This record gives sequence, C-alpha cells and structure tokens, in this order.
Amino acid sequence: MTTLPDILRGFRPAGEELLRITQCVTEPYAAVDPRHLDVQVAAGGAARLVVLHTSPELSALRCTLGEGARLELTELFTAEAFAEVAVAQAARSDCRITTVQLASANAAYRIDLNGRGAENTLGGVFLAADEEHCVVRLHTAHNVSDCRSESCVKGVAGGRAVGEFHGLVYVAQDAQRTDAQQQSRNILLSDTARITTWPQLEIYADDVKCSHGATVGQMDAEAVYYMRQRGLSEAEARRLQIEGFVGDIVRRCGIEPLGEALLEAVAAKMKRM
Repeated sequence: MTTLPDILRGFRPAGEELLRITQCVTEPYAAVDPRHLDVQVAAGGAARLVVLHTSPELSALRCTLGEGARLELTELFTAEAFAEVAVAQAARSDCRITTVQLASANAAYRIDLNGRGAENTLGGVFLAADEEHCVVRLHTAHNVSDCRSESCVKGVAGGRAVGEFHGLVYVAQDAQRTDAQQQSRNILLSDTARITTWPQLEIYADDVKCSHGATVGQMDAEAVYYMRQRGLSEAEARRLQIEGFVGDIVRRCGIEPLGEALLEAVAAKMKRM
C-alpha cells in the first residue's frame, strides 16, 4: 500500500517558512510537519497545498489570498499534533479546505472573509478509536457583505474515544447578503465513546441566509442488517457504512492518488474501531 508520505514526496516542496504563489500552479505543493508556514497567493494566483502532520508538534499555518486567488488546502493528521490555521481572503477569492484526523489531534481554523464575493468551503473528518481525543475548532468571520461560507465536519468515535467540534459563524453588522451554512454530523460506535458539538451563529446583519445544525447518533442498524443479509460480516458492514459516511469529505481533496490513499487509510483505521 502506498503511504501518504510516499505520495507527498512526488509533490513540490512548500519550503520551510514561506510559500509565495504569483500565478496558477497545477502541481500540488506539500509540507510535512511544518512548524510555521506563511502561504501567500497573489491576486489571480492558484495553488493546491497538502500539509501532513506525522509527529506530536505545534504547527501554525497562515494563508493570505489576494483578489480572485484560489487555494485548495488539504490537512492530514496521523499523529497527535496541535495545529492552528488562519486564512484571510480578499475579494472574489476562493479557499477550499479538507481536514482529516486519523489520530488524536487538535486543529483550529480561523477564516476571515475580508473582501466582497469571497468564498470558503471546509470539509472535515475525524476518526477517534480506543482512548483518542480529536478536536476541530472553526471560526468563520464574515467581515464584509456578499460572501459565502459552507462547512461540514463529520466525526466517528469508538472505544472510549472523545470527539469535539466547536464552530462559530460570525456576521459583522455591515456584512449584508451573507450566505453561511454550518453542519456537524457524528456517529458513535460504542456506549463509552463520546462526541460533543457546539455550532453557533453570531449575527449582527439583517439581510442574511445562515443556518447551522448538529447530529450525534448510532450506526444505521437497518443498513447493517441489510448488508449482512447479503453475505457481509458485521465488521465489514460497519466498515462500509462508515466509509460511505466520510467518503464524500475525503474525496474533496481533488488529488486522485492522495484521495485513494486516504480512503485506504480510513479503511485501515476502521479495522481498529
């Protein structure tokens, strides 16, 4: 099986502390265990960046997008890292974030939409087994009018694991015509696992379209029974259901070999759950 580090070695290195993008770059960049990384995408520029955390370190990533810039960020955790990501977006910029926690981790994302027409999309997954503890914090600030944000974070916990999601959408007083959607969906695989979720809206404008929601539930017993009737073991049925649950998020990275390796990593993690 091809590992995540093997795939990333075929990408462009992001450098030690600064990655400056001035044009549209098709080949993905990669950074492994960065302590501090400043990503600057100039007006009209575009890039894809994959960040892999393989050691229990502190990490700070700052992304600045100029007018009309595009950034696709994929952040992966295979170790207990503490990561802070700050994204500042100018007018008509587009940032798409995919975050996947395959081990205990604590990730905090601060999104600032500072220019009209800016868009941000975040899809997140955490898989917590045994006594692992996964945390996702998301603060999305609509600071000006006519911006759009969408987030969906899915969590799965088994054993005695703990998962947390803290989400806040802030809409400033003059940020009219804001469109913000936030979802937290979670599945518990045992009676001793626990997932807590706190989605929040803080709105000071009156012409907005905002929503948030959260669910925490068990696996679909009928679906598991249906699959077992067709020859699958209970473990196989559970694994397939979870892979289907998180698969749409995992595939968002848009880099085919990486997406395939992530699905393999999810399947391997499910064998422990």
